[in-house]
Amino acid sequence: MLLRCTGEPACTVKVVVYKYIYFEKKVSLMIVKTRAVVLREIKYRDQSKICLLLTREYGQLSVILKAVRNPKNRMSGLFSAGNIVDVVIYKRSTREIQLASDASLVLSPLSQEPDLDRFAALYRVLDLTRHASGPEEKNLQLYTLLASTIERLCEPGVSIQSSLAWFLLRLAGVLGFEPSIDRCVFSRQELLAAIHSRELDELHFVHDPGGFALPGAAAAFDCSLQPVPVERYLLLRAIAPDGGNASIPEADPSEFAALADLLQEYCSRHLERMPHRKHLDIVSRLISA
Repeated sequence: MLLRCTGEPACTVKVVVYKYIYFEKKVSLMIVKTRAVVLREIKYRDQSKICLLLTREYGQLSVILKAVRNPKNRMSGLFSAGNIVDVVIYKRSTREIQLASDASLVLSPLSQEPDLDRFAALYRVLDLTRHASGPEEKNLQLYTLLASTIERLCEPGVSIQSSLAWFLLRLAGVLGFEPSIDRCVFSRQELLAAIHSRELDELHFVHDPGGFALPGAAAAFDCSLQPVPVERYLLLRAIAPDGGNASIPEADPSEFAALADLLQEYCSRHLERMPHRKHLDIVSRLISA
């Protein structure tokens, strides 16, 4: 049984701004309501939590929830990893960790019966998203992709590995390193035409530059090639954003799992090269205090 609450539309944001003088400095306090996905939760002191959120309006935000681990607190249980919530935040420009004062549940991947495969995929998605975004770097496409993926993982009977591969391929596109799947990355020859004319049963995946290559096309280049069966390549084409399929095609789960592993390695390599992002050192200090 999935937990879902209806509330205001995702685009609804209420902002009230107060300005005051504190130690002769002007400090802005905004009370904002925004939709967010809980990326990570950490216990803090006796009954509180510090959570990392990916918000629709402000990118990553760290928030503290006071006494939220008390079962009598109305927000108890709302801030679990993977939950989508509407949250009210007291946002101050001088704070690294903001104060969350109220929240309501929109969607939770929790179910009556444990599903280890689904939760393993969910945490892979959350971890990659956390590394793909930075503090207060708004990325509406990334937020929308994450929320859509969680909704897919919540659907009964969904193929977990196909949903994971679906997410990873779109994550690469959102972050600007979508692999080339139509033409050979070296010869620029159309792959489908070459597959049919040469009766190929295998292509090569190249991590840098990202995409597929025809056998022998990389002879003059010093790069790492990973063999990929043509059937797996065609499966990737079918789940691509412009693949023309509204639904994910039927296939052996092991094929989707192999495809997800390939795409995760590709995304991880490129994420390592992205500009260094600010670490949440303040969180580590508070946890160790």
